[in-house]
Amino acid sequence: MIYNAQDWARLRNFVLAISLIAWGVILLEPRASSCCSARGAVMSWQILLAVSPPASLAIDWALMLVAMMAPMLVARIYHIRISSFAWRRTRSTMLFAAGYGVIWMAAGVGIVAVELVTTELLPRSYLPATIMGLIAVVWQASPFKQRCLNRCHSHRPLAAFGIAADLDVLRLGLEQGLWCTGSCWTAMLFPMLLPAGHFVAMAAVAGLMFCERLDPPKVPAWQWRGFGTAGRCLSLWLRGPQCGPAPLTAAT
Repeated sequence: MIYNAQDWARLRNFVLAISLIAWGVILLEPRASSCCSARGAVMSWQILLAVSPPASLAIDWALMLVAMMAPMLVARIYHIRISSFAWRRTRSTMLFAAGYGVIWMAAGVGIVAVELVTTELLPRSYLPATIMGLIAVVWQASPFKQRCLNRCHSHRPLAAFGIAADLDVLRLGLEQGLWCTGSCWTAMLFPMLLPAGHFVAMAAVAGLMFCERLDPPKVPAWQWRGFGTAGRCLSLWLRGPQCGPAPLTAAT
């Protein structure tokens, strides 16, 4: 199968719609704030886990992932679609999403634990978010961040038949999840440590992460990433055309 603009547009719109639904749930559902905002008072672990049980925290973290990460996966999902037979596309996409999600859900255990401990020890304090913001800025400019981004751009050839095809898309999801986590973990944690304004911070961080994926792979070095593309996208959006990732032209 070769690139088809209509298929690309349908997939892009479907993924963006799912992301927007997740954003709406986070904004409107009171329970969702347990993962994405700080607690207002010091509590014991028993009370804290009663207020925010692990299952609820896992759902909230999954919502946050869908809202922030789904738009960045359009190109990878399209690569899977044009590399798979029609009757395998849904199955292959689900396996990719499962592999990607497993890595991020595992990372979420540590990230949410840091949020819980920090907001219990320093409730209503901007100090943890400030420190994490500085770490995120350094990480954003670091060579290792660029290595992670370069690997996020990669996509392996996929087998067409049998268990080999299933393992290939699952492995691709695991790899993308691993390198995406390495690239974005500081940016994901920063909004969660804010005592207020976490939703706006999440939206800003998601926009920056999306824009940095539009940049081509580069030689790892200390440099700013994403901000220039974000400025150009904002300028284009204000003038009319929407900015988006360049579609894959063929399966490789």
